[in-house]
Amino acid sequence: MAKRDYYEVLGVARDATEADIKKSYRRLAQKFHPDRNPDDAAALESFKEGKEAYEVLSDATKRAVYDRHGHAGLDPSRGGGGFGGGGSDVFGDLFGEVFGDIFGGTRRGGGGNARQVFRGEDLRYELTLDLEQAVFGHSAEFSIEIPCECESCGGTGAAKGFKPVSCEGCGGQGQVRMRQGPFVVQQPCPQCRGRGTIIKQPCDSCYGQGRRTQSKHLQVRIPAGVDTGDRLRESGKGGAGRNGGPTGDLYVDIVVRDHPIFTREEAHLFCEVPIPFATAALGGKLEVPTLDGQASITIPPETQSGKVFRLRGKGVAPVRGGPAGDLHCTVAVETPVKLTSEQKDLLRRFDDSLRGTGASHAPREESWLSGVKNFFERKLFDSEEP
Repeated sequence: MAKRDYYEVLGVARDATEADIKKSYRRLAQKFHPDRNPDDAAALESFKEGKEAYEVLSDATKRAVYDRHGHAGLDPSRGGGGFGGGGSDVFGDLFGEVFGDIFGGTRRGGGGNARQVFRGEDLRYELTLDLEQAVFGHSAEFSIEIPCECESCGGTGAAKGFKPVSCEGCGGQGQVRMRQGPFVVQQPCPQCRGRGTIIKQPCDSCYGQGRRTQSKHLQVRIPAGVDTGDRLRESGKGGAGRNGGPTGDLYVDIVVRDHPIFTREEAHLFCEVPIPFATAALGGKLEVPTLDGQASITIPPETQSGKVFRLRGKGVAPVRGGPAGDLHCTVAVETPVKLTSEQKDLLRRFDDSLRGTGASHAPREESWLSGVKNFFERKLFDSEEP
């Protein structure tokens, strides 16, 4: 099945800003996250599809390649390199040094030695946080599989007692010159793949790769104020380089779980607070939860369900700085349940007393009935027109 367009997956235009892309991904991730949709295979696929689209469109380099070449430009089997730190293996075949530095391949040595070194892969880890951890910061610990330098051979790829030997195909240069039509291009040697050396007796532990995948336990400090869609960069914690190349980076993608009380929109928090019928009618004090403790709000008499009370500064301080947002509390007047016969009789008498005063005690009912009356009058008028 063909992949959907990444812009279509996130529901953004092709000229969408980084902020638009992040906001759309956050909304999609919250909707389809596995924590919210357990055992829902379709939701899981939508979540993975959105994550893949976000990883490409939130990266300026990948996005530029995708805009120019589509999915094929990111397919390692077609020469996209997958952006794992070794993309220059592909682009160097045709363009040599020009694209090598951009996509991870560099060259070591002066004079005639153009042996290539390769930067390690950039790794990604999806970290799920509770809302409190995201708002106040958190020291996260997790394990991740990382390509590391082989301890047995010290990264050479050769068995103990042996060393890599100079490649005869390129004379140890790592590069060969080839003619393509009227042009002469320099590309990695096909025999040694740009290393400049050949391993005749490979290491038994890494099979000549010079690297082994190991599980590493990492500790990452999550700054206060992060949200779903944010990405943290841990420099030098990615895959080990090859041929003496630098280590890649680790990118930590943040996903925040749904909270049982609060929902978050940017720097603001929202919650619904149930209040008794008597408190709504007569007014009173009400204790409401915040992320850092309790707060008190004053309920004025005759408060209607849906009334919003704003607590300034009780939201989230953005990770990139700026004032904290607000907490918006929406009150929901609760109808009493499990009433006794005596309580039901009291309510009937109370209702009769309201009807007997001649005053309007239900402002929303009055406006609603007026709207209904106008609606039917318009329908009657329309039906009588010739």
